[in-house]
Amino acid sequence: MQRNLLDFERCWWQLPGPKDRDIRVAFGFGPARYYRLLKQLMDDPAALAYDPLTVRRLRRIRARALDAARYRVGTV
Repeated sequence: MQRNLLDFERCWWQLPGPKDRDIRVAFGFGPARYYRLLKQLMDDPAALAYDPLTVRRLRRIRARALDAARYRVGTV
């Protein structure tokens, strides 16, 4: 299932519907669980070896979000 998550994340934007609906159809569970599992995969060396482009993209997105959160907290 881990590879399926990475495969889906790599190309979900090509699907016609909203991502939340596509997650439910593809995996049978909701977006909260999907993102929790995806977050765990970002730090898995096997996931990085399987799909380095997707994992690195997800890590960049996470890093930007953390930087933005730190900035907001630091400016208050």
